[in-house]
Amino acid sequence: MGRAFEFRKARKMKRWSAMSKAFTRIGKDIVMAVKEGGPDPDSNSRLRAVIQNAKSVNMPKDNVERAIKKASEKGQGDYKEVIFEGYAPHGVAILVETATDNNTRTVANVRSYFNKCDGSLGTSGSVVFMFDHTCNFKVKGEALNLEELELELIDFGVEEIFEDTDEDADGNEINSVMIYAPFESFGKIQSYLETNDIEILSSGFERIPQVTKPLDAEKVADVEKLLEKLEEDDDVQNVYHTMEG
Repeated sequence: MGRAFEFRKARKMKRWSAMSKAFTRIGKDIVMAVKEGGPDPDSNSRLRAVIQNAKSVNMPKDNVERAIKKASEKGQGDYKEVIFEGYAPHGVAILVETATDNNTRTVANVRSYFNKCDGSLGTSGSVVFMFDHTCNFKVKGEALNLEELELELIDFGVEEIFEDTDEDADGNEINSVMIYAPFESFGKIQSYLETNDIEILSSGFERIPQVTKPLDAEKVADVEKLLEKLEEDDDVQNVYHTMEG
């Protein structure tokens, strides 16, 4: 298996335990999608993707509809996507994706987390080159031939396709297929899957480290302190790092 498979396996072990955090993140994604392409998911591919992701974390349909309605109102502010780059202790590169309506607050908070945990906030471009920006899709695995699907999608730049398993809200195992490709391939792959009636369970973007750094348990704990502070912040959408595992 490739880097995307190993990356996903590691990420699955460290999912957010609080569902409210996932709901907050998706709520912001809805606002940004509606501001960009309007409230109709039929004509807004980004919003369709966010709605699929809301279903995948069991976000109630009423919550989704309220968020779309609120995002359409004139008085609703917008969120700006801002990336922060820096280093945790022991030379581990950190990349933080945020969605904020108050950049001053977000900058101050992120800087304080790095300072308190013996890290250092870097300048734009200081670590982003260490990560591959990818898109991914999780689709229903039943009746899919992985080899045939890979051949169909190879022209879209797909790099990895592999089987995956998850649990639904009742604890039942769900078989699915993960598709990873370069960031810029998202629209073409989404269109192909929808045109061919392949059900998309969720989709998104991730930054996969090109090289990871192994650390002993004590050093891992030092890095985890910073990661936890960042991930608990409401403005933070995703945190990526080059620590192994």
